[in-house]
Amino acid sequence: MKTSRMTEGFNETYLTLAGHAGFNKLRYFFFFMFLTVYIFISFTDSLIVFLICSQRSLHKPMYVFIAALLLNSLAASTAIYPKLLSDFLSERPVVSRSACLCQAFVVYFLGGSGFTLLSVMAFDRYVSICEPLRYAALVSPSAVAALLLLAWLLPAGLVAGAALLAGRLQLCRFRLDRLYCNIYSFVKLSCGSTLVNNVYGLLCNATIVFLPIVFVVFSYGRILLVCMRQSGSVRGKAMRTCLPHLLVFINYSISTMFELVHSRLQADVDAVVPGVMSILIVIITTLFNPVVYGLKTQEISKRVKKLLCYRRTEG
Repeated sequence: MKTSRMTEGFNETYLTLAGHAGFNKLRYFFFFMFLTVYIFISFTDSLIVFLICSQRSLHKPMYVFIAALLLNSLAASTAIYPKLLSDFLSERPVVSRSACLCQAFVVYFLGGSGFTLLSVMAFDRYVSICEPLRYAALVSPSAVAALLLLAWLLPAGLVAGAALLAGRLQLCRFRLDRLYCNIYSFVKLSCGSTLVNNVYGLLCNATIVFLPIVFVVFSYGRILLVCMRQSGSVRGKAMRTCLPHLLVFINYSISTMFELVHSRLQADVDAVVPGVMSILIVIITTLFNPVVYGLKTQEISKRVKKLLCYRRTEG
């Protein structure tokens, strides 16, 4: 369904988010579920980032990268959850063409930067374990800043190009079978040729998703080989520092593969299926990071428990 609004001579096209259709009877349940998840994510991500920033003992590259990844996750949650919550309270969820493209850009940019940040974290762990004598030189404060800038600016530039190409298309369909916007689903609404968009999209996926995956797998393969030659205690300590990162990497990779498949589902699929997949992708991807880093990173877990116990004692 196409809806439009005239504002000072400008005709704004609106798209219907049909992914909510299968959940109308339970929309209040999903509203409170997503609200609870969003509050939890906001609190835990902010708490861990605050601890890393405020505790001098955590001012190390590994924890700086963790803080960057959690900030990335918090921003992605904010790009999705508030709109999602308002849509569950709406009789007919709609989004303007420009707002849809904006959300799609933010979601894809932050999703891609999640992978580039994970590859930066893999580099940090690789140098720490495999080249410990060169760690201070290779992972200096200036190198950390440069790696963080690259991890955010590269996906931002590539995804901005994809969003601009999508924005030039003329739409002939106005129904998205999703809970939120993404660029590929937006492009599928076009009635013209999308060859350039599809080729550029493959280039983006190869650069900010598949290349980081290959790099992380290679890095951890080398780390595993080095650890196998070490004593049991050294091997155990190394694997404990790597385990949270590996768990988050696996979660990102599986969720991204589902997202890519989900985006390419044909229109004749039952609308409930894309909706369910959207819910699972959103919750699992955004909820996993603070849980893993809050519980599995020993130094952070200890600081969180100390802070919470201190607050409880004061109260």
